[in-house]
Amino acid sequence: MAVVTASEAESWLIEKIAHRLGVAPGEVSREVYFDELDLDSTEALILAGELENWLGFELSTTTLWYHPTVKDLASFLAEESDRRATAA
Repeated sequence: MAVVTASEAESWLIEKIAHRLGVAPGEVSREVYFDELDLDSTEALILAGELENWLGFELSTTTLWYHPTVKDLASFLAEESDRRATAA
């Protein structure tokens, strides 16, 4: 399993969120809370599924709750990716 860096995760998240919102990636702030974005719950679930497919591991249903910004989530994903790769 390849380790994902925080920078890679952040870029991935920003691209996907921008696409879902129909805006340019530069318009998605890494510090804005997910609940402030105009993503409905269905879009958030689809995004989470795509993220799991990209990462190659399942996320807790509370992951976005405990890591509520792109910056926070990207850092968590990098740590989790590294932890899983080391354990493998």
